[in-house]
Amino acid sequence: MTASRKKSPARKPASKKRCYYFGTRKTDGSAKQKMLLGGKGANLADMTSIGLPVPPGFTITTVTCADFTRTSRLPAGLMDEVKRNVAFLEKEQGKKFGCSENPLLVSVRSGAAVSMPGMMDTVLNLGLNDIAVVGLATATDNPRFAWDAYRRLINMFGNVVMGVPHESFEHAFDKIKKKYRVSDDTAVPAEGLEELCTAYKAVYRKSVGKAFPQDPMKQLQYSIEAVFSSWNKDTAISYRRINEIKGLEGTAVNVQAMVYGNMGDDSGTGVAFTRNPSTGKNEFYGEFLINAQGEDVVAGIRTPEPIKLMGKWNAKVYKQLLGVRSKLEKHYRDMQDIEFTIERGKLYMLQTRNGKRTGAAAVKLAVDMVKERLINKDTAMMRIPANDLTQMLLPSFDPAQKKKVKVLCTGLPASPGAACGALSFSAEEAVERAAKGESVILVRKETSPEDVDGMHSAAGILTSTGGMTSHAAVVARGWGKCCVAGAGDLHIDATKGVATVNGKKLGRKDQISIDGATGEVMLGTVERVVPKKISGDLAKVLGWADARARMKVRTNADAPADAQRARDFGAVGIGLCRTEHMFFQEDRISAMREMILADELPAREK
Repeated sequence: MTASRKKSPARKPASKKRCYYFGTRKTDGSAKQKMLLGGKGANLADMTSIGLPVPPGFTITTVTCADFTRTSRLPAGLMDEVKRNVAFLEKEQGKKFGCSENPLLVSVRSGAAVSMPGMMDTVLNLGLNDIAVVGLATATDNPRFAWDAYRRLINMFGNVVMGVPHESFEHAFDKIKKKYRVSDDTAVPAEGLEELCTAYKAVYRKSVGKAFPQDPMKQLQYSIEAVFSSWNKDTAISYRRINEIKGLEGTAVNVQAMVYGNMGDDSGTGVAFTRNPSTGKNEFYGEFLINAQGEDVVAGIRTPEPIKLMGKWNAKVYKQLLGVRSKLEKHYRDMQDIEFTIERGKLYMLQTRNGKRTGAAAVKLAVDMVKERLINKDTAMMRIPANDLTQMLLPSFDPAQKKKVKVLCTGLPASPGAACGALSFSAEEAVERAAKGESVILVRKETSPEDVDGMHSAAGILTSTGGMTSHAAVVARGWGKCCVAGAGDLHIDATKGVATVNGKKLGRKDQISIDGATGEVMLGTVERVVPKKISGDLAKVLGWADARARMKVRTNADAPADAQRARDFGAVGIGLCRTEHMFFQEDRISAMREMILADELPAREK
């Protein structure tokens, strides 16, 4: 008889870790955890681990977003875990969240496993209230900066979290600028920004029905909920549908200590690509703004300066940024899209991700990185989507025809291509007209995530503000869609449906052509030409593919010209030849009809 065994007590299920910290004291996550931490969170942890200057913070997992989506509430215990991570962040930074003397402020940003630029929500400067703003002004000896940070928080929190229309805040700001007789946001003095905060709080109360929250932890909780909710915003859903992004649980949330690019003329912010995302050329490509926060660059509110001019502003920081560029490319072995902030002359990295690129850039990057021994040929080929190859075979403007038309203005060549169409002044209008088969150019002061369906439907995109790294430019490049940004001579009245450029008024029926390679905006429709043959880097990549191919491509061709064109584009032979089509030429069709109608064999043979 066997001895009876005692049953082991049932094990409690392991608690689900929801927050992953990254900082100099500890880093929980890694680049391998993109599905759990999102691309941004995983890369923040990774950049911290390789010694780059990254402000500390923590990432709330995508699984938590999925739980929130199912129940419409934050999981039990999450905010306790958030508070523990905030406490750790306070120790690392030597500041207190919501403190009246030297407050810790944080940002809350989205970050899915697959990059969705601008489609979900961000809130900056969380932790400020009526008391903390005074402490921040004293601690930094910069009242203007403190009040500027507070007005940005009220605006972003009100708009993103509570749904207050952004235009309501803009109207209040316009009144303050008019009072102080300035046109630029950065020219409003500290006392004007303090007045603006009071006005913003009144706008908030009127719209929401209660006062702006003064409890920093409540601000943080509501912002986390808002970012999770933004996963299912119409714009985010549309972007995933257009780009066929499937199988993701949700977005992560990154809570990160704030660094400030708006502390004065020794501070700034920027977005850059380690190589040119339009052409693939090995050159540092990007833009920066002095005395600004990151959203100012991405949203296209102000037209920034080219990154190459940064050396004249601060040679030391620019040299450091070039070092970061080199380190990131060698580490990730791909072109990186980076965001950075300079606070009082000190560089901080806020993001890195594989940069979106045009088809031409994808091919050149692949070839160059093989030459540089960063990647092998197989990796290079797998990085180029088939649709990117198709982009390289699309028409471009005929140079001879361009000389015959009037150039209305010139903007920044944000995304290559050649697009012609009638002016469309809203995303909804662009979708409606495109559905009817009309070719339209979406014309906006700047684009926002809400315009995503219109951007996708339009033949091209034209903006009067913003730069090469604005929302419009980044999204257009990812789609291979023609875009000209920052056409400063273009003045748009979307309400009236009129665009004015150098005294000439254009309406919805007027046709324009935009050249994404040069930035030219031309009146009328310019004739386009298609590439005559495959050459250069594209031919090289297709040669690599042929060497690996187990299947050959033959063409459908019914005429010598078709056969020659197919041969020029890599076909190895004729797969289908419909002989009846050979008789459609004018000098043959009559003989073919006579043969069919002939009664006797000799007549047919004749």
